[in-house]
Amino acid sequence: MTILSAQNTNPVLCEVSRGSLVESRHTGAFAVVDATGDVIMSAGDIERPTYARSAIKPLQAIPLVESGAAKAFKLSTRELSLSCASHNSEVTHVDAVRSWLNRLGLDAGDLECGAHLPMFEPAAHAMIRAAEQPDAAHNNCSGKHSGFLTTARHMGEQVSGYIQPDHPVQLRLRRVLSEMSDTNLDSAPTGADGCGIPVIGMSLKATAYAMARFADPSGLDPARAQACRDIFNAVTREPFMVAGTDRFCTDVMSALDQRVLVKTGAEAYFCAAIPERSLGIAIKIDDGSKRGSEVVTAAVLSALLDSELLAGRARVAVQNAAGREVGEVRASLG
Repeated sequence: MTILSAQNTNPVLCEVSRGSLVESRHTGAFAVVDATGDVIMSAGDIERPTYARSAIKPLQAIPLVESGAAKAFKLSTRELSLSCASHNSEVTHVDAVRSWLNRLGLDAGDLECGAHLPMFEPAAHAMIRAAEQPDAAHNNCSGKHSGFLTTARHMGEQVSGYIQPDHPVQLRLRRVLSEMSDTNLDSAPTGADGCGIPVIGMSLKATAYAMARFADPSGLDPARAQACRDIFNAVTREPFMVAGTDRFCTDVMSALDQRVLVKTGAEAYFCAAIPERSLGIAIKIDDGSKRGSEVVTAAVLSALLDSELLAGRARVAVQNAAGREVGEVRASLG
């Protein structure tokens, strides 16, 4: 039997200790890029294509605003934040999705993201106790999909099949990603996300550049620049809607008072935008570990922004079943 694997030369970015030993190590890469395209900080291979997954939802929301759809359907700040969400499916999130869809003349059956129980355990337990079955409104990506449906409605496009690669909704997203990252994506690797939409392989450097231009859109045309500002303001003003209770993104943005947009994605990918520094950030932990991605994201942000919260998040206690501290998860950026 032949086993094929890509050689990984990425450095260790996170260590997990127990007692006096380092028990586990997580390798990865990150890029911090400014709005002119210069790399300010980096580690590992930042040119290899990876899937940013849900970490680029703020970029995917650009057509929703740029097209005029958000204004036409009178989206609130909370709903615009929800369009960028990987939410907990708490009652607040699900009710907001249902209300939004109702305004479009649609319902959860028009969402093509699939259904799952809430990621937030108390919400999942409440549904199980009540013998309730989840529908697509409970999907953590239902806000993003509601945004896609809103844009399709506004543009007079067919609603069904909006997740297909050749649907105008997805073609617009691909064009926006290409333009924001200044990258030709014609031959980029492709796949399908957990919620069904196409994913496109982009380098960490290109993704961080796109986020930097999102953070400082002064070089973009006026409509797109305003869309970026509107999305940033919505997410950072309503950080609960983009994630929820006990979530890293919500906690960090709430504490930093609109200084930074932070967005997680599946398989340990994080993006961030820092307008005051005109910086974009893209981070990927190789093994897909959430515990690795969160402490590394905190450490990278802490190197760029003065924050006790971020410094504390870069080193997290490991506890046993009795609640006693037995080790730590810590960033190791070198």
